[in-house]
Amino acid sequence: MFKAMKELFTSGNKDLRHRIYFTLACLTVFILGINIRVPGTENLTKNLGFLELINTIGGGALKNFSIFALGVMPYITASIIMQLLQMDIIPYFTELRKQGHTGRQKINQITRYIGIGFAFIEGYAFSYAFLGSSGNPMQYMYIATVLTAGTAFLLWMGDQITQKGIGNGVSLIIMAGIIATLPQMFIDAFNGLVSFEGTTQVIALGIIKFILFVIVYFGIVIGMIFVQESERRIPIQYANKSTSAYGASQSFMPIKINTAGVIPVIFASSLLSIPSILAQVIKNDTFTIVVQKYLTYTTPVGFILYVIFIFFFAYFYTFIQLKPDEFAKNLQDNGGYIPGIRPGDETKLYVSKILSRLTVLGAAFLSIIAGLPIIFSRVTSLPTSVTIGGTGLLIVVGVALETYKQLEGSILTRSYKRGYSRR
Repeated sequence: MFKAMKELFTSGNKDLRHRIYFTLACLTVFILGINIRVPGTENLTKNLGFLELINTIGGGALKNFSIFALGVMPYITASIIMQLLQMDIIPYFTELRKQGHTGRQKINQITRYIGIGFAFIEGYAFSYAFLGSSGNPMQYMYIATVLTAGTAFLLWMGDQITQKGIGNGVSLIIMAGIIATLPQMFIDAFNGLVSFEGTTQVIALGIIKFILFVIVYFGIVIGMIFVQESERRIPIQYANKSTSAYGASQSFMPIKINTAGVIPVIFASSLLSIPSILAQVIKNDTFTIVVQKYLTYTTPVGFILYVIFIFFFAYFYTFIQLKPDEFAKNLQDNGGYIPGIRPGDETKLYVSKILSRLTVLGAAFLSIIAGLPIIFSRVTSLPTSVTIGGTGLLIVVGVALETYKQLEGSILTRSYKRGYSRR
């Protein structure tokens, strides 16, 4: 790690440093935009309750009712829908998926259009929910347009980061928003656990609880790194090569325990936030009570649904990323095979079986790591912002690891090319 960071500041990696500066500049614009309120509105003084997730991922933008109040959540919702539509539901999207890079570009473009459409609908809904009868249709339309423009700008900036910066732009914007709320989250946790009005024993017990709380969060970081770095290696043999000849090394296909990364957590969080948004818009007391009792993280039913969604999206995203049938076909076309496994259908079944087992472990680890702060907060009655903070930290660690790996890979590739050119 330190060697890679040292290489970053060499003269040969000047353009790579410019990419990092560009990324940081874009994220700074996002942080500044969080504090720019939509003209004609006020900060939301009431407790957001089960909408705290959207506020956390947006860096507190919803609480400020800023131009970035919706963040990139409408795009995440559109991505979930598009992923589902590609599963032989609509033939057009299935064909696009099979067209390689060109098809993916078209799918991304359609996803963005759908995301912007969702942004306008959510913006109108939020303006109606928070302004209530004090506003008028034209005012709702104006606020919805401003919020939609904010989301569209973030999606454009995310594309710019992906193309001209380092890492995935949308993921980094989500990470920056969560990091912006972490200091306040720890302050809320400290105020919720430590009380200086009681006896010395009560104060000491509160401090011990806060220390345990911090240890739990460090455990999440360590656990996430462990899960992200763990992999299963499948040996690959090629018909025209021998592992024993000339000291050749064995070829492997590495499969990570958590192939989907933090995508299942993001998708599950987004899906579970939809009833909360509807509750704010509909303003039906019965529906609101149902959401509060059964569809929030701190309730047993909501927590179970959250875990189920994580497992579902872990399997869904893993098998979309690593298609066993395409892997088996490509391996056979290149003259490769897995020792002891026949090429073709047997290879496909073998890889599918391994993926299923690994995904169970990966999804279980994600559920445990994401659930620890929720359980801890439930036991200690901490505020909602702290409960959601555990999920946020999980996303931060996952995105940071992926970004660092991309940066390290770029540095190693450049070092190899420079060493090769000197020969």
